[in-house]
Amino acid sequence: MNPVYNTIFINGQAFNYYRHMSLKELLLYLEFELNSIVVEHNNCIIHFTEFDTTFFKSQDKIEIITIVGGG
Repeated sequence: MNPVYNTIFINGQAFNYYRHMSLKELLLYLEFELNSIVVEHNNCIIHFTEFDTTFFKSQDKIEIITIVGGG
């Protein structure tokens, strides 16, 4: 069986993803540190406890903001 891919937009850039990937799987694939990011999905902030249960539709928009600490 061949995997099926859809296109979403991550920080404005088109990205083809396996349509059964959760947000958490996508973030790990992209090598983000899950404890230091904020994710917006179609203009709604997603709580980190929902990363496993958030899935996408074609053309969805994802914004990933990395939190950087320092002094």
